[in-house]
Amino acid sequence: MSSRTANRIAVLKGGPSAERDVSLDSGAACAQALREFGYDVVEVDADVDLAARLLEQKPDVVFNALHGRWGEDGCVQGMLEWLKIPYTHSGVLASAMAMDKVRSKEAYRAAGLPVVDSLLTSAISAKASHPMQPPYVVKPNNEGSSVGIYIVDKNANGPAKLEDDMPEIVMVEAFIPGRELSTAVLGDRALSVTDILTEGWYDYHAKYSVGGSTHVVPADLPDDVFAACLNYARRAHDALGCKGLSRTDFRWDETRGLAGLFLLETNTQPGMTATSLAPEQAAHCGMDFPALCHWLVEDASCQR
Repeated sequence: MSSRTANRIAVLKGGPSAERDVSLDSGAACAQALREFGYDVVEVDADVDLAARLLEQKPDVVFNALHGRWGEDGCVQGMLEWLKIPYTHSGVLASAMAMDKVRSKEAYRAAGLPVVDSLLTSAISAKASHPMQPPYVVKPNNEGSSVGIYIVDKNANGPAKLEDDMPEIVMVEAFIPGRELSTAVLGDRALSVTDILTEGWYDYHAKYSVGGSTHVVPADLPDDVFAACLNYARRAHDALGCKGLSRTDFRWDETRGLAGLFLLETNTQPGMTATSLAPEQAAHCGMDFPALCHWLVEDASCQR
């Protein structure tokens, strides 16, 4: 065990984002794992008084288990930098870029990574007429966990019937048929590739409900596609400037071979629940859940 063992850790969870419930689960699981490892852990449900509560608790390290806006987009990271409290996962800039799908795609393209065609438009326009030739996907530009995903298939009679709570500006992305793949990166190492099997789209329910999806680790893929997932995920992690743990998601149209593999997005705060992908890949590589959480604490710092 390192010199940090049994030091005080504040696990941030919950918060005000659309992914609050998932974050509560992630935070509780991470807090329990850190306690098993010997840390003194306090769980903090992030609210407007977060800075004051952290100053009161005086943690040595903040373990960030928040998901979605405010916790994953650089806002909390900036506050922690201001307070000079070491924290886990990515820093301000990488978090902000990864959360903004347009900015992250620009970084991917600059790094020579394959992405699908997309555009930004108003939600009003997307509801009025097809913004691109179907099939396509409509989603928020700055949410995670497949929140607010709409698929318009090639035989659709009209555009997506978006809910009123969608943001004013949405991303419209060409739909890639095929398989959903994912690769986690821990530090400087791409861990493995997961093939995600669902009856339909890998949406919020499929991600976080028991039985919502089946994860095959390692994925049964051609060697060149498997190697490309590892390579692309590591390059995406580096292109965005990620730290600690990230997870990059792909779509693979197997009828096109390696040319059918495309990056979708990189998550700087991957889920840390019983059904989450990154912990499963770490376990496949010989690192159990408490050891993974411990690694992230040991990696924590400011100026990330």
